[in-house]
Amino acid sequence: MDEVIQVTQWLSSITPRKKAKLFFFTTHADAPSPMVGSNDVDTHEETQLPLATTVALHNFKNIDEFLKKKVNTFSCYNVIENEITKTDYEYLRFYSACKYLDVVPPFLDLEKISAIQNKFEMTDEERDYRLLLDSADLVLEKVCDSLKPAGVSQMWTALRKDRNLIRGVETIDIIGFFVDPNPTGIKECLFFFIVRFLQKADKINRVNTNRLERLIAQCDESSSCEEGKTIDFIIDSLRFYPTELYPFGFCLIMCVIEGRDGAMQEIEKTMEISRHLGMITHTEKNPTKETIELVKKELMKPKYQFYSSFTCWFMSHGDSNSMVLADGETIEREWFLTSFPDISTFQLKPKVFFMVSCRGANKFSLKGDEFEGQSATCDYYDIGSALIRNRMLDITDSVRDISYVQPMMDTLVAYSTILDHLSGRANTHGSIYVDRACVLMSEDISRGRSLTEILEHLSQDLHEILQETMDEDRIVYKQACHYDSFFRKTLKLPYTRHPKEDVHSAPQ
Repeated sequence: MDEVIQVTQWLSSITPRKKAKLFFFTTHADAPSPMVGSNDVDTHEETQLPLATTVALHNFKNIDEFLKKKVNTFSCYNVIENEITKTDYEYLRFYSACKYLDVVPPFLDLEKISAIQNKFEMTDEERDYRLLLDSADLVLEKVCDSLKPAGVSQMWTALRKDRNLIRGVETIDIIGFFVDPNPTGIKECLFFFIVRFLQKADKINRVNTNRLERLIAQCDESSSCEEGKTIDFIIDSLRFYPTELYPFGFCLIMCVIEGRDGAMQEIEKTMEISRHLGMITHTEKNPTKETIELVKKELMKPKYQFYSSFTCWFMSHGDSNSMVLADGETIEREWFLTSFPDISTFQLKPKVFFMVSCRGANKFSLKGDEFEGQSATCDYYDIGSALIRNRMLDITDSVRDISYVQPMMDTLVAYSTILDHLSGRANTHGSIYVDRACVLMSEDISRGRSLTEILEHLSQDLHEILQETMDEDRIVYKQACHYDSFFRKTLKLPYTRHPKEDVHSAPQ
């Protein structure tokens, strides 16, 4: 059959709503750069104009033309070995979006997709189409699905009132002030236009969504939300790090085995829990400084831009400032922690470090039976009242910026013990901290909970355990763990869990 006819038939089989979503996912706002074939030219016309004209004219002609052009480009594209191009990236995004929406063109060359994945050096696990979807876009899709046409129309009205933001923007004028978003697919086009416009204007990104939240907050709940949804529910969904679908992220496990009883148990536990949570995992036994440098270099490869999060377990002996490597050399803990968050492939994504080592020799020792675990509560200050808010600074958009980010932002570092203190271990099972952390994260009660909530539970659980030194003094002591957070959103553990057999049978 003629290819033109095939493309036409394929487009006619897609509903308007799915066309809008396919366009949105395909024009992903955070494509990696610099890349071969990318000249960093503003793609305003490509990403916004088809949406604007579709909303204004109530027909999908321009979106259809865009999708036809994509298909034709991929049809004529010759995969060049070794060199990753912008088209490679777009091809994978297009394929994953089609797979997700169940609209894969029957004529799409899957061998080319496999060849592109080879260029990205993807493993079998990484060839799962869900890895290629952008989790931030999936969250925005859910937000759109939670709003009625009237809600998106109210967002548009609120956006149009910000004259400083929309001044001189041609696509804004194409749509006009009053919009009828009720025809099928038009609501989606208008919402996705608002999102892409705010992204191009550097007002929102995958972490900074305050501007979008403010638009949604101005909607009238009774007329703007789909059944069962509320404005608070919709806004809350934007306040979590986007880690939708499988995999939950990439997990790096580094463990010094030499001189550490139970170290293999630590590896097995951390591998099991990371896979249970839906992470793709890599293990380095007995790491040296050279190993760490090689791993950092590996993580800078383009394929890691597809991951939604990064987790690292580092298990070794240590003292207050440093950690002991397999060859007896030491590295500064601070150097390790500051070198990984700066890796560009994981910018604006949550990065979690579990640092499991002693940080000194001190012990919180117990003398007698009178010492029992104590719990403490905090006072929370309500700053929501109008009286207090009226005394707060009025921070205008002119003094806000989301373009430049401190490298440590979006990073959480969890320590197995506090400064200058021991980190306990069992001879056969390794680190007690690792054991309790893996147990708590594997329990059903942790499904959908925030990581910090689990870490707080871990702190309580660990501090209840009486430990004993293995020397002749046999001192009974307690261990206290803690974490430092630079998070700007909440990181939730996935609700769906992945038994070993499920992980390896994931859809391609």
